[in-house]
Amino acid sequence: MKRPYPSNEQVDIISSDDSSSSDAEMEVTTECDSKQSITSEGALMRRAEMYQEYMKHIPIPTHRGSVIPFTSWMGLGKSIKQLYGQPLHYLTNIQLRQWDKLRIGSEDEFRPLDAIIHPSKAEVTIWLIEEVHRNTSSHHHVANMWLLDPMHHAFVDSIFPQLDSSS
Repeated sequence: MKRPYPSNEQVDIISSDDSSSSDAEMEVTTECDSKQSITSEGALMRRAEMYQEYMKHIPIPTHRGSVIPFTSWMGLGKSIKQLYGQPLHYLTNIQLRQWDKLRIGSEDEFRPLDAIIHPSKAEVTIWLIEEVHRNTSSHHHVANMWLLDPMHHAFVDSIFPQLDSSS
């Protein structure tokens, strides 16, 4: 019996028993891969749950510092993180990135954002959104967002500790 080989060559198979055991091994491998996928999704869900719980415990600053000049939403977010020494929620970081993308193609695209929106109002807006994300977001939603975004780590601020994959 001959089977096609990926390079268009044909490989002789000694017996049909051999091919059935090979197929069985392939099924086991596929089964292991799906189990590993389920396990990694479970780990991601646990990580999202811990992340959400951690973010709920970080108090939103009540006293504002000085007015922060900024040219983009992401830039304001970075300045806020440095000034207050705390992370912004993953969903807040994603929102800031989306707001910056919304400006592309607008008539004010190259105008500094603090000339369009007062810096105090912009900062308060970010803190209000941050409060919503910290206190009301479901860890299921966060985990699903992470599953869809292979680069989600870029928007999770580094203050959040990584879980050991062996636990």
